[in-house]
Amino acid sequence: MARLLGTLRGSQPVARFQRCCGLFPAGEEGGGDPAEGVRHRVVCNGGGAGGQRCPGAAGCGAPNGVRRGRGPQIVMYIGQVSKDILKWPRPLSPPVVKLEMRTDAEYGMPSTHAMAATAISFSFFITTMNQYKYPFELGLMAAFVFSMLVCLSRLYTGMHTVLDVIGGALISAVLLVLLYPVWDSIDHVLLTSPFCPLLSIAVPLLLCYNYPKLDYYSPTRGDTTTILGAGAGATVGFWLNNQYVAPAYVGSNMGFPLITSTMVVLMLTRFLVGLLVILLTRQLMKNVVLRVLCYCYTFSITDLDARRRLEIEVPYKFVTYSSVGFAATVIVPLLHELLGLI
Repeated sequence: MARLLGTLRGSQPVARFQRCCGLFPAGEEGGGDPAEGVRHRVVCNGGGAGGQRCPGAAGCGAPNGVRRGRGPQIVMYIGQVSKDILKWPRPLSPPVVKLEMRTDAEYGMPSTHAMAATAISFSFFITTMNQYKYPFELGLMAAFVFSMLVCLSRLYTGMHTVLDVIGGALISAVLLVLLYPVWDSIDHVLLTSPFCPLLSIAVPLLLCYNYPKLDYYSPTRGDTTTILGAGAGATVGFWLNNQYVAPAYVGSNMGFPLITSTMVVLMLTRFLVGLLVILLTRQLMKNVVLRVLCYCYTFSITDLDARRRLEIEVPYKFVTYSSVGFAATVIVPLLHELLGLI
């Protein structure tokens, strides 16, 4: 078992999968054993047996730098924190071909893409199978195929080992099994409790400020804050809608409506209006919050190192994206109603 886990954690299965998909390093097209590239390997994010951290090498996270180019809150927070606790490196390059660079400064285990894909697809399937008329087998297959495609894409891009992907999917599966019996109770509390807005803001903020510390900068804290902030804003928005606009509707066994050209135009219009509101809210709040923080902490708006400090990054991203989540759940529906797009 230990040997199998060691193999799944290694870079060779990922490299071989890439070769099977027709992805080769420059100069290796059509041949070459992925194992040959290990002789000059460079280890990122904590290193490993036989490797060293090399801040200046391509694909590695520098202590003072980061590569530039993020599901449910609980799943994503557990996944991001687990990366920085376990500190397992991503696949080595070579032999793996890295198609993404921004997240290469992060650790690999577990794959949060695999966690999010598994959680979202199977949560959607479980919550809709008793509300909409569609074959059970079709819904199960769709959820499985979607999550599998996302997992395989993380191998293809060279960002995760096989064990990273399996671990991420299994963590989400365990969380779904544990939380499913209390889903309705959680929804009821989040929609009706008078303490929901306070807890929805305070708990995520507390988690962000107590995020595990690393010996060099990684975008995981910022990404986690973004996710928790958006979720917090959306949760407050849902609570307000349920309290003052319209209570949550619980239907049963609904069929899918017939899609017409009028419906398609209406859906596209609603989508574009919502997207515009979200983008404007994000840009406005980024500028406002960043300038307020610059004034309070006396640093230049162009100082990237200052913006990576805990006291700057957490409020900057949390306030910005909680506003985006609030706009998506409150402002966008109200605007749709005002424009007659309901």
